Amino acid sequence: MTDSFPADVAAELKTYVYRLIDPRNGETFYVGKGKGNRVFSHIRDEQGLEGDKIDNKLKRIREIRLAGFEVAHVIHRHGMDERTAIEVEAALIDAYPGLTNIVDGTGGGDYGVMHAEEIIRRYSAKPAVFCHKALLISVNRSATEWSLYDATRYAWRIDVTRAKEAEVILPTIQGLIIDAFIAHKWLEATPTNFPGRAEGNGVPGRFGFVGVEAPKNIKDLYVRKRVPDKFSRRGAANPIKYTWGHDSVKSLIANVLGREP
Repeated sequence: MTDSFPADVAAELKTYVYRLIDPRNGETFYVGKGKGNRVFSHIRDEQGLEGDKIDNKLKRIREIRLAGFEVAHVIHRHGMDERTAIEVEAALIDAYPGLTNIVDGTGGGDYGVMHAEEIIRRYSAKPAVFCHKALLISVNRSATEWSLYDATRYAWRIDVTRAKEAEVILPTIQGLIIDAFIAHKWLEATPTNFPGRAEGNGVPGRFGFVGVEAPKNIKDLYVRKRVPDKFSRRGAANPIKYTWGHDSVKSLIANVLGREP
């Protein structure tokens, strides 16, 4: 089994985007980018971890190994700079449904795959004008698996102190605000706090909220409005955006100056 590149080969590859393929059915189950021997690192990770540290990607690798097969490593595109690799990775993540990637590709939430009708709906919508401290949460992937309320409220790596300042929580799909909620309290993502959602030890380091739908007058301000461009910076991977405070000021300055913050 090939588990590393010769040094001269690795140097020629520069930054690359790769796919991990299950040889039992030919299915691509993971897309990533990296340099050097990054593509082979997942195999070593699987052999060194146990218990709760095994995510779906590593579980798939273990299943393949125990079945007597080897993961197929495919370099999909190489010789790129970092910025180009980010775009290629995001496009491939969109192209292969059912991946074990934990997060969407960078920028995929706002600039990823959309039907022509969705493109028209998004860019024809008026940009939202925020009259409240609004917390924007991209729910592109989870909205297909849970109710919109559950997809919005659980479970995020978030500055919970800052999140508690939010006056309204706005879920977004590819840059369009699709609903509005009011959070009554933020809690750790544990089975006790979120029965039916959290299993085992929950999701350590993440939080969710308990709340209600926002009243109609607030929904009318935001729902079906477009997230303003200053909050949809290309290349941003974080699904959480704040419309107030330091990040908002940086985005506004960058928008005026015509450059990224």
